[in-house]
Amino acid sequence: MSALAGRDVWVFDLDNTLYPADHEVFDDIGERMTAFIARAVGVDHDAALALRERYFNDYGATVVGLVKHHGVDAAAFLHDVHDVSLDTVDPDPDLGRLIAHLPGRRIVFTNGGRAYAHRILARLQIETAFDSVFALEDAGLTPKPERLAFERLIAAAAFDPARAVMFEDHLRNLETAADLGFATVLVGAASPPAPYVHHAAPRLHAFLRAVLDNQSLTAAPASPSERG
Repeated sequence: MSALAGRDVWVFDLDNTLYPADHEVFDDIGERMTAFIARAVGVDHDAALALRERYFNDYGATVVGLVKHHGVDAAAFLHDVHDVSLDTVDPDPDLGRLIAHLPGRRIVFTNGGRAYAHRILARLQIETAFDSVFALEDAGLTPKPERLAFERLIAAAAFDPARAVMFEDHLRNLETAADLGFATVLVGAASPPAPYVHHAAPRLHAFLRAVLDNQSLTAAPASPSERG
């Protein structure tokens, strides 16, 4: 855990980091994305799916490609595609308690929409563990792994990346984070696959317990309001 020594800003990706990507809610969102693209662009399902995947790979977020190439209204897209039921998402208060005990500030940094991020955090019962959420709208529709997205997060939250840790499931996002000075943790991996990945966390819960044990944290954390 040496790479985490002295770090007190904990930045977490949302999807496939705080909850798993094999969840059916991802399938629902994906289908709504494809249907929205088909309607907005005027193509069939297969062509819409191909655009969805291409724009995600090219830009880090499908909506960026849709805005850039088709003039799609980003707010309308984010609202529509995330209007899914979260009934099948299991609350995870244990995760919330682990995160809440991390010393310092805790931030969610997502390429998804702000409203959806808050819905997921509330459903997981971990929303109060975080001090803030920095979503795609907050980054001016500049998604990870773009350096500008990280720079906007750093400026908005006013922290030194040399004091921060980034938890992510995408290597390309961690590469940018490491270049800026973050310590990096690849979630869902058994071992670091690249030099810019400092730690791997096959299971986030177990990794956070090890972090807390290593720091010998026993006192209950202050709430955001108590911290001011």
